[in-house]
Amino acid sequence: MISVTLNRPDFEYDIHSLIKAFYPKEYVRVSQGEKCCGTKDDVLWLRIFVEYPTEQTKDFLRITGQCIDRDSGEPKILPKRDIPISGMDRTETKNKLKQGLYEMLSSYTGKTLPWGTLTGIRPTKIPMKLLEEGKEREEIKRYMQETYFTSADKAALAIDIAERELALLSKLDYEKGYSLYIGIPFCPTTCLYCSFPSYPVAAWAKRIDAYLDALEKEMAFVAESCAGRALNTIYIGGGTPTTLEPYQLDRLIQNIKCRFDLSACLEFTVEAGRPDSITEEKLAVLREHTISRISINPQTMKQETLRLIGRHHTVEETTECFLLARRLGFDNINMDLILGLPEETISDVRHTMERLRELAPDNLTVHSLALKRAARLNICREEYKDYQMINTQEHMDIVAAYAREMGLFPYYLYRQKGMAGNLENVGYARPGKAGIYNILIMEEKQTILGLGAGSTTKFVLPNHGNTQIIRVENVKDVEHYLTRTEEMIERKRKKMEEIGWH
Repeated sequence: MISVTLNRPDFEYDIHSLIKAFYPKEYVRVSQGEKCCGTKDDVLWLRIFVEYPTEQTKDFLRITGQCIDRDSGEPKILPKRDIPISGMDRTETKNKLKQGLYEMLSSYTGKTLPWGTLTGIRPTKIPMKLLEEGKEREEIKRYMQETYFTSADKAALAIDIAERELALLSKLDYEKGYSLYIGIPFCPTTCLYCSFPSYPVAAWAKRIDAYLDALEKEMAFVAESCAGRALNTIYIGGGTPTTLEPYQLDRLIQNIKCRFDLSACLEFTVEAGRPDSITEEKLAVLREHTISRISINPQTMKQETLRLIGRHHTVEETTECFLLARRLGFDNINMDLILGLPEETISDVRHTMERLRELAPDNLTVHSLALKRAARLNICREEYKDYQMINTQEHMDIVAAYAREMGLFPYYLYRQKGMAGNLENVGYARPGKAGIYNILIMEEKQTILGLGAGSTTKFVLPNHGNTQIIRVENVKDVEHYLTRTEEMIERKRKKMEEIGWH
């Protein structure tokens, strides 16, 4: 166990996240004073003390540490760090604190982190803001390396993506436009790594029409409330939207097209997702409604891994679904991969990429496995403790090289807590095929209204250069959503009135 003691509560989340980046498998406690936490089996071997300015040390903060050497059992004092912070604002103070903590941990472990002190999920926001201010590439790269200790390669990647994002978003009106997310929280089965709200479609089959009834009520309110605004992108996600029957898909999309003005809509995505939910009839419905972008997500092209993670389809079915979509005329197909799945080797990654190269998708979204608390792989971790789950920069480099060879270029990036190898998720696309919604959800440049169980609305409000994000969440439980639909609508109505949304 690792314990961090503060003389007053501040920056607890940032401290915890940075230490977990160095020690992902350790229990980390961050608290004021000597509060007891953890279990009787936790062995306290590293203690860190953060002392924020006091009357005696008002111009600097101090980080000290002591540990028990795991080989010799001998105690060891870590080098003290006194960090001048006089005259600094809160952001500068946080950066200096994280720099000092990073230097202490890096010196002790002999490790560096590819993203340095950056622990947030949107690292491209930093270069994007600086590009908008007119800064040059080399200046931004230097700033990221000096301020966040980001590696040169990751800084360059973030800047490349930020430049592409700005070019893609230049056609949008952030303030007058908006986007729409519609959640279909049903799946054939729940994957081992999944933490999203999802429910087995077999158990809910007789009530999906009732779910669509509730969704249409929420949709009607949103359409009326946004009548004077331009709808730029629509994303139907989940869950697995193609668990709906063909008539239900038709009903949902027809309702969207009837209620909303799509004249300014640049992209309409349906996450078809799992091959075991896709049929020719369902794809034909999507094609008839001129859906511009779909996802067919293998996660891996290794059959043994598919069985292990609970995906009841074959590699061949993935290929067949993709080729069927091509025959029906879909010309913007995304495929998702996850690196770091149980027992997957570098050879398996190469094999997967060889198979995908043959298919030539238009988008490729590469995820580093992140073990969320709600995922079965985490909840039942004792059951899977003997499985190797490894993702390294070499894995990411292999995928990036294949993507370049396939004519795909990185266009969006985000990170998650608990991510294998402290790496990132990257979206690659052919020119003209980048997913605009993906950029919007990560960069938080435009309001996205979320409909359905488990969805979140984010109102993005420009405020003299300091963007304000206001969240309104729907309940995750489908049963609660069905019985509390009016409450979900009222939550949005109330917030819209507060912020003057019209």
